[in-house]
Amino acid sequence: KCRRPRIRPHYSYSLMDYFLKYFLFLCNLVFTVLGLVVLGLGIWGLSSKESFAQEKIGTIGTDPMLILLTLGFLLTLLCLTGCVGALRENCCLLKMFSVIVLVLITIQVLFAIVAYTVQDQIEGYLRSGMLAAMAGYQDDLDLRFITDEIQLGLQCLGYDLYYNCSAPGVLACGVPSTCCVDPLENGTVWNSQCGVRAQVMDEFTAQSVIFLGGCLGGISRWIEQHEGLIGTVGVVVFGVQILAVFIATRLSNNNQQQVQQQTNNDHWMT
Repeated sequence: KCRRPRIRPHYSYSLMDYFLKYFLFLCNLVFTVLGLVVLGLGIWGLSSKESFAQEKIGTIGTDPMLILLTLGFLLTLLCLTGCVGALRENCCLLKMFSVIVLVLITIQVLFAIVAYTVQDQIEGYLRSGMLAAMAGYQDDLDLRFITDEIQLGLQCLGYDLYYNCSAPGVLACGVPSTCCVDPLENGTVWNSQCGVRAQVMDEFTAQSVIFLGGCLGGISRWIEQHEGLIGTVGVVVFGVQILAVFIATRLSNNNQQQVQQQTNNDHWMT
C-alpha cells in the first residue's frame, strides 16, 4: 500500500485571523529591528571601550554596554520567535512567545507595584545613586560616560565632590568640563579645563562658567515635563504586549483545532 506524501496542511483562516496574523508579524518585526539597534549599540560600545580587557570579573556583569548587548540579543530573539511563529503558523513558537511575553508582563506589573509603594523613597535612591556616581567618577569609565551625558543633556552640575580641593594637580577644586556653560573654545575645540577652580568662585562668577543647578533636580524636572509622553509610551508598550499574547494564543488555538480536525479527517479516510 502506497503512503500518501506528508504535506503540510494549509490552515483556513478567517479575514480577521489573517489580519491578526500579519499584525503580529509586523509588530514583532518592528521590535526585532529595535532589538538589533540595541544589540549593535552594545557591540559598538564594547568594541570601542579600551578598558574592557582590564575590567575585573566582578564588575563585568554590571557593565552597561554588556547589559545593553544582552538586552538587545534577548529582545531580538524573542521578537524573531514571534515573527517566525506568526508567519509559519507554528504552534510551538507561538506558545513559547506567549508564555515569555506573559512572564514579562507579570514582571512589569510587579515592578510597577513596588515602585508605587516606595515612591516616597525614590528621590533618596536617586540621591544615593548620584553620590555613588560622583564618588566613582574618576575610576569608572562607564559611570563617567553616563554622568557626562546626563550633565550635557540636562545642563546641570552632578554634585560638589568631583575634585577635592586638597587633591594634587590642576583639577583640584574643579568640576568636569561637561558642567561648563561653554566648554568649547571658539566653538570648535573642547576645553577640558574650563571647570578648574570653579568650586572656589563666588556664585555670581561661577554661574557664568558652570551650571549651578543640581542634576537630581534636573532629572525630576525632566520627568515632570515629559510625564505625559512617558505615560503614553508605557501604556502603548504594555497594551501591545497584552495584544500580542492575545493574538498569539488565538492563532495557536486555531492552528491546534485545525490540526486535530485534519488528523481526524485523515484517520477517517484511512
